[in-house]
Amino acid sequence: MQLKTILNRVQKFKSFVYGAVRWVEAGKVPALEVDVHPRVGSRGRCSGCGRQRAGDDRWSPRRFEFVPLWGLKVFLVYAPRRVDCPECGVKVARLPWARGQCPRTESYAWFLAAWAKRLSWKEVAAAFHMSGDSVFLAVERAVTWGLAHRDLSAVESLGIDEIAWQRGHRYLTLVYQIDSHCQRLLWIGEKRTVKTLLRFFRWFGQERSLSLRFVGSDMWKPYLKVMARQANQATHGLDRFHIMAHLSQAIDEVRAQEVRELKAQGEEPVLTKTRGLPLKRPERLNERPASSLSERLRHNLKTVRSDLLKEEFQRFWDYRSPAWARCFLDEWCAKTMRSQREPMKRVARMLRNHRELILNGFRAKGQLSSGVVEGFNTQAKLTTRKAFGFRTRHALQIALYHTLGALPEPEFTHRFF
Repeated sequence: MQLKTILNRVQKFKSFVYGAVRWVEAGKVPALEVDVHPRVGSRGRCSGCGRQRAGDDRWSPRRFEFVPLWGLKVFLVYAPRRVDCPECGVKVARLPWARGQCPRTESYAWFLAAWAKRLSWKEVAAAFHMSGDSVFLAVERAVTWGLAHRDLSAVESLGIDEIAWQRGHRYLTLVYQIDSHCQRLLWIGEKRTVKTLLRFFRWFGQERSLSLRFVGSDMWKPYLKVMARQANQATHGLDRFHIMAHLSQAIDEVRAQEVRELKAQGEEPVLTKTRGLPLKRPERLNERPASSLSERLRHNLKTVRSDLLKEEFQRFWDYRSPAWARCFLDEWCAKTMRSQREPMKRVARMLRNHRELILNGFRAKGQLSSGVVEGFNTQAKLTTRKAFGFRTRHALQIALYHTLGALPEPEFTHRFF
């Protein structure tokens, strides 16, 4: 089977035919050059209006890089026609395999973008013998097309969180769709302020905002303020992950304070080098940490009592009825306020202040899951590492949309990836 036959099967262009095929030794990697000619009697299409126009003038031949075959670079060689359009003037005829001045075919750009989901951009560039900028441009093209063609209907549940993308407390606000039928990244905004989230709702539109049923977020005040104003009809719940993170932070503060007190009193330092013990669930402790924890339980320590309060609070997530969950939360907060441990009391006051938002998670009956948002955030942090070398906010947004956006792709005669 000839190479022209293979190309006609996998990538055939209307009104064009493949010509001679040449082996070229120039460069580090051998290449195949395939001539492309317009079909006899066909007319070129104006690149402005897209209509067929007359014109026989030709430019000098150009090379367009195609998907590599057998580890060899493949180039389509074509001399573009110019057409005389009565509406647009003299224009270069539209090419079905490339856009504008880009030296790569559309198939190759999507091929690179697909591999950029599996490998880092640097690895893709090394594997296909090109620069990192070329890979980034291919990914940017795929993201631009996907954002323009994605469907934003039937969005009923949102998850809102932030990630740090640079030192100095520089954050990006990420808004996810967390419906059961579709989970993806919807929007990225700079910083984590009220104005940031307001920009999302202006982009999302009032009609779609009013159709929201569930929204999940952490206890960051700007998020709570905007959600109360823009989507007050939706059930807004606070996610479990951030609540337990506040409890773990409070226990760590109690432990650090007690370590200082024991050292000042000359007591046995039973809490040193055990920072991770109270932060782990008991079922996740192996034999050695479990024995260390048993030794600590023999001492009447504030850290141990705080840890017991945290383990008792885990029962809160087992409830299904909002009424019973409210009773447990009120009782636990009252007990914690009597514990005389200021970090734990601070958490109890915070839970009281946000009680209704926390209970909304039970009213949603499983529709809100913080695990989806935290899973996306973990992938987002991994994506920032895969795109190392591109430190601008624009490049990071392109990488996040590309990996987490579940963006649509055009239909191809043949998929090379």
